[in-house]
Amino acid sequence: EVQLVESGGGLVQPGGSLRLSCAASGFTFSSSAMSWVRQAPGEGLEWVSRIYSPAGSRTYYADSVKGRFTISTDNAKNTLYLQMSSLKSEDTAVYYCAKIGARNVGLDYWGQGIQVTVSS
Repeated sequence: EVQLVESGGGLVQPGGSLRLSCAASGFTFSSSAMSWVRQAPGEGLEWVSRIYSPAGSRTYYADSVKGRFTISTDNAKNTLYLQMSSLKSEDTAVYYCAKIGARNVGLDYWGQGIQVTVSS
């Protein structure tokens, strides 16, 4: 059974940093492409970032987070990360990690989501 469990969210002041983690199980994490998606209050889903494994991973970011967020993986721990810096109020959202589907099409498994609130 595929499981994705996010952690590391919470309340942070504008300009601060947080690191989200997503513990993965039930599939071959080291050869899987992964993504982060967020949903702000009252808004639709917004793609944030994705990473394609294995070694020499390619990473991609939404313009809204480019230069501030960094996606990475630790294959030994089967964990996906999202390091978020210079956080803004508009980064407030529920963040989801998701596994990219076969042939890199769609998102076939999602975590339960974790709240990130940026506020003073």
